[in-house]
Amino acid sequence: MSGRTALVLGGTGMLQGCADDLLAQGWRVVLPSRRPPRAGMAARAALGGRGHVPQSRSESGAEVGPEAGLKWVHADWERPEELAERVREVLPAPADLLVAWVHLSYRVPVLRAVAPLLAPHAPVVEVHDSSGIASRHGVPDPILAGHPTQQVVLGIVKHGTGTRWLSHEEASVGVLEAVRRAVEGKPPSVHQVGDVDTWAVR
Repeated sequence: MSGRTALVLGGTGMLQGCADDLLAQGWRVVLPSRRPPRAGMAARAALGGRGHVPQSRSESGAEVGPEAGLKWVHADWERPEELAERVREVLPAPADLLVAWVHLSYRVPVLRAVAPLLAPHAPVVEVHDSSGIASRHGVPDPILAGHPTQQVVLGIVKHGTGTRWLSHEEASVGVLEAVRRAVEGKPPSVHQVGDVDTWAVR
């Protein structure tokens, strides 16, 4: 995978493990988010054990790690065109992969804004929180019709008589499986991680 570029939207929360893993595999990762990332174990390994220590800041708000493999861009989901322009400034080439976990209310404008930054037919992985999916309609249709899209629905974990949210690691493992399928060119599908109401994956 070395030399390829992934654009990961919302990758400093529960998707950070996904961003870390891509970085460790040799991907260049551009990470638009509200907060700067903290390098995880995989990222530390990829960056020679030194972690992510931002060294420079461009006018777009991009911070570049020691080996320039990880670039952070300050993102305001309410300003998708501005977000896309900031990403454009730091992308070395059209992105070969898009992984996106964007709140439902911003999902359409943000994904459409970054679409021109993707390589033709670059695969997309969309991540959804099951609680945000309308029970009557199930998983929404992919936004970027020209790009093969894997969709991930994050549910909950039943624990004894109760439930708990997925851990960051559990969510990342599920998303990374979808990323693997996307990169390998597998047919688009919906991936359920944890327990999800049956309507959510129809």
